[in-house]
Amino acid sequence: MMDKAKTHPKQSARKGASQTDTDPSKAAAFTVRIGVISDTHGFLDPTVLDVFAGVVQIIHAGDIVDPDILTKLQSIAPVVAVAGNIDPPEFSERLPREAAGVVAGVRYVVGHKKKRLVKRLAAGDLGDGAVGGPPHLVVFGHDHVPSVAWVDGTLYLNPGSASAPDEEDDGPTVAIVEVRPTGLAVLLVPLVRHDMRDLPTRYLR
Repeated sequence: MMDKAKTHPKQSARKGASQTDTDPSKAAAFTVRIGVISDTHGFLDPTVLDVFAGVVQIIHAGDIVDPDILTKLQSIAPVVAVAGNIDPPEFSERLPREAAGVVAGVRYVVGHKKKRLVKRLAAGDLGDGAVGGPPHLVVFGHDHVPSVAWVDGTLYLNPGSASAPDEEDDGPTVAIVEVRPTGLAVLLVPLVRHDMRDLPTRYLR
Protein backbone atom coordinates (compact mmCIF):
# COMPACT_ATOMS: atom_id res chain seq x y z
CA MET A 1 0.00 0.00 0.00
CA MET A 2 2.75 2.44 0.90
CA ASP A 3 4.38 2.38 -2.51
CA LYS A 4 1.04 3.61 -3.90
CA ALA A 5 1.02 6.60 -1.59
CA LYS A 6 1.05 9.85 -3.47
CA THR A 7 0.55 13.55 -3.02
CA HIS A 8 -3.08 14.59 -3.29
CA PRO A 9 -3.61 16.16 -6.73
CA LYS A 10 -4.78 19.45 -5.23
CA GLN A 11 -1.53 19.76 -3.31
CA SER A 12 0.94 18.79 -6.03
CA ALA A 13 1.84 22.37 -6.87
CA ARG A 14 2.36 23.47 -3.29
CA LYS A 15 5.86 23.75 -1.93
CA GLY A 16 6.71 20.87 0.34
CA ALA A 17 3.74 18.72 -0.53
CA SER A 18 5.96 15.65 -0.73
CA GLN A 19 9.51 16.81 -0.07
CA THR A 20 11.62 17.83 2.91
CA ASP A 21 11.41 21.43 4.10
CA THR A 22 12.41 21.52 7.75
CA ASP A 23 15.15 20.22 10.00
CA PRO A 24 13.96 18.73 13.31
CA SER A 25 16.59 19.28 15.97
CA LYS A 26 16.73 15.57 16.70
CA ALA A 27 15.89 14.10 13.31
CA ALA A 28 16.11 10.32 13.09
CA ALA A 29 19.24 8.75 11.62
CA PHE A 30 16.92 6.76 9.33
CA THR A 31 13.38 7.25 8.04
CA VAL A 32 10.68 7.04 10.72
CA ARG A 33 6.98 7.28 9.87
CA ILE A 34 4.14 8.97 11.75
CA GLY A 35 0.51 8.24 10.81
CA VAL A 36 -1.82 11.24 10.68
CA ILE A 37 -5.60 10.90 10.43
CA SER A 38 -8.69 13.01 11.05
CA ASP A 39 -12.46 13.11 10.70
CA THR A 40 -13.17 9.39 10.73
CA HIS A 41 -16.78 10.16 11.72
CA GLY A 42 -17.38 6.72 13.17
CA PHE A 43 -15.91 4.78 10.26
CA LEU A 44 -12.38 3.42 9.90
CA ASP A 45 -11.51 1.94 6.54
CA PRO A 46 -9.72 -1.34 7.35
CA THR A 47 -7.01 -0.51 4.83
CA VAL A 48 -5.85 2.33 7.10
CA LEU A 49 -4.36 -0.30 9.39
CA ASP A 50 -2.24 -1.51 6.46
CA VAL A 51 -1.26 2.03 5.47
CA PHE A 52 -0.15 2.77 9.04
CA ALA A 53 1.71 -0.50 9.53
CA GLY A 54 5.18 0.30 10.85
CA VAL A 55 4.48 3.86 12.02
CA VAL A 56 5.91 4.82 15.41
CA GLN A 57 2.92 6.96 16.40
CA ILE A 58 -0.54 7.90 15.15
CA ILE A 59 -2.00 11.40 15.52
CA HIS A 60 -5.80 11.75 15.23
CA ALA A 61 -7.07 15.32 14.81
CA GLY A 62 -10.62 14.73 16.03
CA ASP A 63 -14.20 13.96 14.96
CA ILE A 64 -13.52 10.36 15.88
CA VAL A 65 -17.10 9.66 17.07
CA ASP A 66 -16.61 5.96 17.79
CA PRO A 67 -14.00 5.20 20.51
CA ASP A 68 -13.47 1.74 19.00
CA ILE A 69 -11.59 3.51 16.22
CA LEU A 70 -8.89 4.55 18.67
CA THR A 71 -8.72 0.98 19.98
CA LYS A 72 -8.12 -0.32 16.47
CA LEU A 73 -5.47 2.32 15.79
CA GLN A 74 -3.76 1.53 19.10
CA SER A 75 -3.26 -2.03 17.86
CA ILE A 76 -0.85 -0.53 15.31
CA ALA A 77 1.00 2.16 17.33
CA PRO A 78 0.56 4.58 20.26
CA VAL A 79 -2.18 7.12 19.54
CA VAL A 80 -2.48 10.81 20.43
CA ALA A 81 -6.03 12.05 19.81
CA VAL A 82 -8.00 15.25 20.38
CA ALA A 83 -11.73 15.92 20.52
CA GLY A 84 -13.58 17.30 17.52
CA ASN A 85 -16.77 19.29 17.36
CA ILE A 86 -19.07 16.31 16.73
CA ASP A 87 -17.51 13.85 19.17
CA PRO A 88 -20.21 12.90 21.71
CA PRO A 89 -19.78 14.47 25.18
CA GLU A 90 -19.37 11.15 26.98
CA PHE A 91 -16.38 10.49 24.74
CA SER A 92 -14.95 13.95 24.07
CA GLU A 93 -14.72 14.87 27.75
CA ARG A 94 -12.00 12.23 28.07
CA LEU A 95 -9.96 13.83 25.29
CA PRO A 96 -8.07 17.14 25.21
CA ARG A 97 -9.03 19.79 22.66
CA GLU A 98 -5.36 20.25 21.80
CA ALA A 99 -2.27 18.19 22.51
CA ALA A 100 1.49 18.60 22.11
CA GLY A 101 4.35 16.15 22.18
CA VAL A 102 7.61 14.95 20.66
CA VAL A 103 8.12 11.87 18.52
CA ALA A 104 11.35 10.90 16.74
CA GLY A 105 12.73 14.34 17.56
CA VAL A 106 9.76 16.09 15.96
CA ARG A 107 7.86 18.58 18.13
CA TYR A 108 4.18 18.56 17.18
CA VAL A 109 0.87 20.09 18.21
CA VAL A 110 -2.58 18.89 17.18
CA GLY A 111 -6.08 20.31 17.40
CA HIS A 112 -9.29 19.81 15.46
CA LYS A 113 -9.86 23.35 14.19
CA LYS A 114 -6.95 25.23 12.65
CA LYS A 115 -8.16 28.69 13.69
CA ARG A 116 -8.34 27.84 17.37
CA LEU A 117 -5.06 25.93 17.23
CA VAL A 118 -3.19 28.80 15.58
CA LYS A 119 -4.62 31.26 18.12
CA ARG A 120 -3.41 29.12 21.01
CA LEU A 121 0.01 28.80 19.43
CA ALA A 122 0.23 32.56 18.94
CA ALA A 123 -0.76 33.11 22.58
CA GLY A 124 1.99 30.75 23.72
CA ASP A 125 -0.47 28.23 25.16
CA LEU A 126 1.00 25.40 23.10
CA GLY A 127 4.33 24.60 21.56
CA ASP A 128 7.38 26.06 23.29
CA GLY A 129 6.34 25.43 26.87
CA ALA A 130 4.75 22.07 26.15
CA VAL A 131 7.43 20.48 23.98
CA GLY A 132 10.58 22.53 24.59
CA GLY A 133 10.48 24.76 21.52
CA PRO A 134 8.35 25.83 18.57
CA PRO A 135 6.65 22.92 16.80
CA HIS A 136 8.01 21.35 13.67
CA LEU A 137 4.57 19.91 12.85
CA VAL A 138 1.08 21.41 13.30
CA VAL A 139 -1.81 19.00 12.65
CA PHE A 140 -5.50 19.88 12.30
CA GLY A 141 -8.64 18.66 10.53
CA HIS A 142 -12.33 19.68 10.47
CA ASP A 143 -12.78 20.97 6.91
CA HIS A 144 -12.21 17.61 5.14
CA VAL A 145 -9.73 19.17 2.73
CA PRO A 146 -6.18 17.78 2.72
CA SER A 147 -3.51 20.47 2.73
CA VAL A 148 0.23 20.74 3.16
CA ALA A 149 1.91 24.08 3.80
CA TRP A 150 5.22 25.28 5.21
CA VAL A 151 5.25 28.44 7.33
CA ASP A 152 8.63 29.64 8.62
CA GLY A 153 9.98 26.08 8.61
CA THR A 154 6.91 24.56 10.30
CA LEU A 155 4.81 21.97 8.51
CA TYR A 156 1.06 22.67 8.70
CA LEU A 157 -0.82 19.49 7.79
CA ASN A 158 -4.47 18.64 7.33
CA PRO A 159 -4.65 14.94 6.36
CA GLY A 160 -8.18 15.36 5.02
CA SER A 161 -11.10 13.21 6.12
CA ALA A 162 -10.49 9.48 6.41
CA SER A 163 -14.19 8.85 5.76
CA ALA A 164 -15.35 11.75 3.52
CA PRO A 165 -18.88 11.56 4.95
CA ASP A 166 -20.31 14.64 3.22
CA GLU A 167 -21.56 14.43 -0.36
CA GLU A 168 -19.43 17.41 -1.41
CA ASP A 169 -16.24 16.00 0.13
CA ASP A 170 -13.37 14.93 -2.06
CA GLY A 171 -12.23 11.35 -1.66
CA PRO A 172 -11.02 10.15 1.75
CA THR A 173 -7.34 10.46 2.63
CA VAL A 174 -4.86 9.94 5.45
CA ALA A 175 -1.26 11.10 5.68
CA ILE A 176 2.15 9.72 6.53
CA VAL A 177 4.81 12.10 7.82
CA GLU A 178 8.26 10.71 7.15
CA VAL A 179 11.02 11.83 9.51
CA ARG A 180 14.16 11.66 7.42
CA PRO A 181 17.74 12.61 8.33
CA THR A 182 17.25 15.70 6.16
CA GLY A 183 13.89 16.74 7.62
CA LEU A 184 10.20 16.01 7.10
CA ALA A 185 8.30 14.74 4.08
CA VAL A 186 4.56 14.14 3.62
CA LEU A 187 2.69 11.41 1.76
CA LEU A 188 -1.05 11.93 1.28
CA VAL A 189 -2.62 8.50 0.81
CA PRO A 190 -5.99 8.22 -0.99
CA LEU A 191 -8.51 5.69 0.31
CA VAL A 192 -11.47 4.04 -1.37
CA ARG A 193 -14.69 5.97 -0.82
CA HIS A 194 -17.43 4.08 1.04
CA ASP A 195 -21.14 4.81 1.18
CA MET A 196 -21.71 6.64 4.48
CA ARG A 197 -25.47 7.01 4.11
CA ASP A 198 -26.19 4.00 6.31
CA LEU A 199 -24.31 5.46 9.27
CA PRO A 200 -26.28 7.21 12.04
CA THR A 201 -26.80 10.91 11.34
CA ARG A 202 -24.76 11.82 14.41
CA TYR A 203 -21.70 10.62 12.52
CA LEU A 204 -22.12 13.46 10.05
CA ARG A 205 -21.38 17.12 10.51
